[in-house]
Amino acid sequence: MEKRELICIQCPMGCPLTVTVHDDGKVTVEGNTCPRGAAYGEKEVTHPTRTVTSTVVLEGGEIARVSVKTASDIPKEKIFDVMAEISRTKRRAPVTLGDIIIKDVAGTGVDVIATKSVPAK
Repeated sequence: MEKRELICIQCPMGCPLTVTVHDDGKVTVEGNTCPRGAAYGEKEVTHPTRTVTSTVVLEGGEIARVSVKTASDIPKEKIFDVMAEISRTKRRAPVTLGDIIIKDVAGTGVDVIATKSVPAK
């Protein structure tokens, strides 16, 4: 049996969670005040995911970089692969909010999208 203490980040309440993974694989969550906390606690110990935010080099734009993020959560163990791909990427301006900058980043099935618009010079 494994126990982990977490703080739920699904709402502003920040409930302290105790998540227990039993020997039979069953997961129990205590301390949550809403169903989102239970789902978060279970997911965090069985298959943690994260949204990645960063910037990409922008050529010919009014600014040198454009802010980007993954369109949805990616598996936590893929963060370094995703960041490596983002750091190698260059894009030509203009860029519009929501443009796909990298399709299927690091084989995750998730796109990296622009989080702001940047016009060309």
